[in-house]
Amino acid sequence: MPATNAYIFLGPEIGKKQDAIDDIRKKLAKDGGPLDEFVFYAGETPALKIAEAVQNHSLFSEKRLFIVKNADQIKKKEEITIIAACMDELEPDTAMILVSDEFKLAAGLDNCCPGANRKPFYEMFENQKTDWVRSFFQREGRRITPDGIDLILEMVENNTDALRRECSRLMLFIPKDKPIEAEDIEKWLSHNREESAFTLFSRIATGDASKAIESLHTLLAAKESPIAILAALTSCFRKLRGYLALVREGKAGNDFELKKIGLSHPKAKSDYAAAARRYTAAAVDACIAITAEYDVLTRSLGAALESVLMDVYVLKVFGRAS
Repeated sequence: MPATNAYIFLGPEIGKKQDAIDDIRKKLAKDGGPLDEFVFYAGETPALKIAEAVQNHSLFSEKRLFIVKNADQIKKKEEITIIAACMDELEPDTAMILVSDEFKLAAGLDNCCPGANRKPFYEMFENQKTDWVRSFFQREGRRITPDGIDLILEMVENNTDALRRECSRLMLFIPKDKPIEAEDIEKWLSHNREESAFTLFSRIATGDASKAIESLHTLLAAKESPIAILAALTSCFRKLRGYLALVREGKAGNDFELKKIGLSHPKAKSDYAAAARRYTAAAVDACIAITAEYDVLTRSLGAALESVLMDVYVLKVFGRAS
């Protein structure tokens, strides 16, 4: 029988996934006493080392939480066997969570926690995102216009963690009694931040490799995390996949259909139309896979190689264009 303190959290919705991890953290800590937390990245740390850490109980800590990210990278039979056995034999005050942005793990891992502990976290539908942003500002006693909501959703990654962070930042600049409008968001989330992962995607969309590398280096010089850049680009490529589906269905000129996938701002429409002329659906899937690969590499090889790795990543993405 799988241990009741073993968990699998899947899917791209980072914010809700983090909330679920926080709930487990609180559950472990509710009776007091120290809680030790360990985070591993599959593909970076060997499965055997993860298992040794779990099984090597510290005399100084009664409660422990182990989080294994990028768990979809656990693919070899021996790795699967080690991690599955580890999760089957957890001590009562130890919890272990396998985390992945994908919706499926290797077959030997998918059943190593109780069914109720295996949870997928889906990106919100467009109407849910609109309600989420409106409710966020309402809870803070703020008002935001429909155009303002649309622009936030185009400029911020499709997950509640990024939305919460950027909406909170926006409130620092705008008086509480003033409704938040698209012009305010353009000023404070765009003009106030000359480069972002979204301007980098715009360079990729239009095929300007030199400008893309320039944008990338500006972001890295401003201490933007490569992990955050790659997460935002994953969101952009997934949206491009949706745009290509509309092109195939002859609906790419329909504003209502575009808004359903998060495109209403003229600049965003222009970027995705340009990207669709350069990337096929298969190429977009390849770009998503490359982005996942470099997420693992940048985590595992350290800060010294970040700039080189990200340069190679951008050039590989350009190499997938038609």
